[in-house]
Amino acid sequence: MKTLFRFIGAFALWLFFATPALVQEFTLRLHHFLPSTSTIPADAIAPWAKRIEEQSNGRIKIEIYPSMQLGGAPPQLFDQAREGVADIIWTVLGYTPGRFPKSEVFETPFMVTTAQNTSRAFQTYVEKYAMDEFEDVRLIAAHTHGPGLFHMREPLTSLEDLEGRKVRGGSRIINQMLADLGAEPIGMPLPAVPEALNYGIISGTTIPWEVTTAFAISELVSNHTDFSGANGLYTQTFALVMNKDSYDNLPADLQAIIDANSGVEVAAQFGAAMDAGDLVGLGVAQDLGNSIITLDEAETARWKLAAQPTIDRWISETPDGQMLYDAAKALVEEFSSPPDDIIIKP
Repeated sequence: MKTLFRFIGAFALWLFFATPALVQEFTLRLHHFLPSTSTIPADAIAPWAKRIEEQSNGRIKIEIYPSMQLGGAPPQLFDQAREGVADIIWTVLGYTPGRFPKSEVFETPFMVTTAQNTSRAFQTYVEKYAMDEFEDVRLIAAHTHGPGLFHMREPLTSLEDLEGRKVRGGSRIINQMLADLGAEPIGMPLPAVPEALNYGIISGTTIPWEVTTAFAISELVSNHTDFSGANGLYTQTFALVMNKDSYDNLPADLQAIIDANSGVEVAAQFGAAMDAGDLVGLGVAQDLGNSIITLDEAETARWKLAAQPTIDRWISETPDGQMLYDAAKALVEEFSSPPDDIIIKP
């Protein structure tokens, strides 16, 4: 009998110390293209990863690799998630022109209000109309940045001032818009913009306020042009996605944690980080004494008319284009009225 008790005691002691080792842990690698101190990496991706780790009691570990540290170029990020090079990636959808045609509608001129509201609209739109564009991955959240605007070496006070100027655009749709507005669009990755501005290769760039701080744009140009009204000139679309096998290999309780940190509210959180970054970027330009121009309603109306061919082209080239465009506009209006955040204006 004493032998039996000793055996039971020894087994219980082994079980006590062995149980933690039996709880499987999962390490997920998250890859993106920006420095870790940039707005989305610091204020959206890192907090999101921390929530996952905390809610899983440490069973999920997320290793974040900024600035393409796992190799490749930003246009390859989506395929890295699809192929399992990384478990999770964050990327700009416009980096692969034509791959997300239905999602592109949110990049069309004067669609965006604020990043938070437009991100809610974009995530809702993707879930209803464009999930086939994400069928090779697990979509966590799709979002946008805030209103894009012009940052120029020379003042831009009218549509005529843009004629023939070389301006960097960030996607196929934005470059089409720049051409329709009379500019000469120049495609280049964002990290190349400061040098191009410094050496006069381009006259200016189209980016939101949020990005100006990471690349010292307001130190390189002294003129910034925005538009009147609730809708900004353009936005770009982003996605946080996960490799399907990486998700499927998680036990159900950990999948539930990923699911609880996916969807519309996560998209809104990423958008809110963008809106906060816009305020910071605007403040830097103001502190530098830069010229910040908001075109009045009449001049803004001229730009809207000039940019309409970009919208018409997207509608004509996209199956069900008119329906999708109308749906996107309606969702942006729905989530922006009444507004829960503030349009960034000087």
